[in-house]
Amino acid sequence: MVTQDFKQQTKNLIDNLKGVCNSYGLGNDGNEFKIITQVFLYKFMNDKFSYEVKRIDSRLRNANNWEEAISNFSEKEYQLLLMKMSPDSAKLKKEHFLSNLHNRQNQEEFAKLFDDTLRDIAIFNNEIFSVKTGTGSKIKLFDELSQYITDSSQRDNFCRALINQLLNFSFENIFNEKFDFFSTIFEYLIKDYNKDGGGKYAEYYTPHAVSKIMASILVNKSVSNVTCYDPAAGSGTLLMNLAHAIGENRCTLYSQDISQKSSSMLRLNLILNNLVHSIQNIIQGNTLTIPYHRSGDKLMKFDYIVSNPPFKLDFTEFHASLDTKQNHERFFAGIPKIPQKDIDKMAIYLLFIQHIIFSLSEKGKAAIVVPTGFLTAQSGIEMKIRQKLINEKMLRGVISMPSNIFATTGTNVSVLFIDKTNKDGDIVLMDASKLGTTIKEGKNQKTLLSPDEENLITQTFNEQGAKDGFSVVVPYRKIIEKNYSFSAGQYFEVKIEYTDITQNEFLAKMNEFNDNIDRLFTKSKELDIKIKNQIKDLKYG
Repeated sequence: MVTQDFKQQTKNLIDNLKGVCNSYGLGNDGNEFKIITQVFLYKFMNDKFSYEVKRIDSRLRNANNWEEAISNFSEKEYQLLLMKMSPDSAKLKKEHFLSNLHNRQNQEEFAKLFDDTLRDIAIFNNEIFSVKTGTGSKIKLFDELSQYITDSSQRDNFCRALINQLLNFSFENIFNEKFDFFSTIFEYLIKDYNKDGGGKYAEYYTPHAVSKIMASILVNKSVSNVTCYDPAAGSGTLLMNLAHAIGENRCTLYSQDISQKSSSMLRLNLILNNLVHSIQNIIQGNTLTIPYHRSGDKLMKFDYIVSNPPFKLDFTEFHASLDTKQNHERFFAGIPKIPQKDIDKMAIYLLFIQHIIFSLSEKGKAAIVVPTGFLTAQSGIEMKIRQKLINEKMLRGVISMPSNIFATTGTNVSVLFIDKTNKDGDIVLMDASKLGTTIKEGKNQKTLLSPDEENLITQTFNEQGAKDGFSVVVPYRKIIEKNYSFSAGQYFEVKIEYTDITQNEFLAKMNEFNDNIDRLFTKSKELDIKIKNQIKDLKYG
């Protein structure tokens, strides 16, 4: 009950911040996302700092006013306190505290003080909380938020309004909550900003049910000290579910995405879920042209890879840079050609699949969202990729998902599971397309899977269960015989039901069939005579 109360209070805080933006003309503005998420993050970091220092020092824990108590710490005492803090928490100077801004909000140029405070926090924590670009430069944690108010005379009031929304609520009681709590908060926080049109590459949010299924199938036993990667990470939903399935302290996350917006979302997601140690591995950049993560002079290999890459995209601007000798091994099946028409429908997901296969470690596993048409294409790059997965024995299975499982695309999708240790076969092909309940979401139809349906999919797949019309388990040999088709429906057996009847019943059925045939034959003759008469009337009439 307490958790539900705090969940609602957190959502109320987000709504109130949006209300401030709306009051100052920034509702649905392109910069609203930055303001909401960064002010939310500033509040979260303040409360996390308070939580940590109270945990470390009993004087602060027992004080009626911890901020007043900490103001009496000597510089040396304060520095020792910062050194003892968890690496998941931002380190703050005394002047960074929310209370300091609140107490000084009536001074002139308050907007400048507000911006300077956020900027100094970013600089003070730059090594841990900044996101790197593919060229090595760093994107700091906070922007100067008051600049988004074009009327400079309103900037002080705007920043005061933001600060005053942060005072009546504290995160301190929810830091012991786990992934399920914070994933809900994160989804609510970005729900108005994760639309498809927001960036060039990524769909920012993969449905939680799909993410959970992918993680539960990839991680079906205890592992530790493993690397996880998403080359088109978006908001990081897939990585978060994977890290939660493994254990946040037993894995290190790596990502790359061309979108600055999605990289900011991912950073926020990592902070909320105690994965700050992996922020240094978030890269904003083009994975296909300049893959960042390397081990020596070679691309890094990963234990687990998850991805929901963009399916179709115009990449003519960097098409030529991909078709090089250095990339021939990585893009083993080839590079999609530039179509004469509809160049925005170039199948870029095929490049991501190849990049993922190339980036797997010797015992690596991957789960990739693909358009269902990939499973049965009879030629081209799709066929070459499927042949490699079968001929080199690294396919674990495929799940065909219900239509509209993604509300933003009408494309039917499937999840491709790769496992380089699955040399003996027993490949699970599943048709889950008939599951789910369809609801209306805005102008779109969306299909939701129930928890029981999620469990059915995961359990059947992990137990390699065969269920009529739902799943089948086949060896590599069988898939080669079916011309490398990954579609479950092509492997389901057609069953003919037999019913025992007596000789008299058989004769009665045959007489019934004969009567029907005679009746149909008579009608056919009558219809033929009628048509001939009509033709004659038209000819001589």
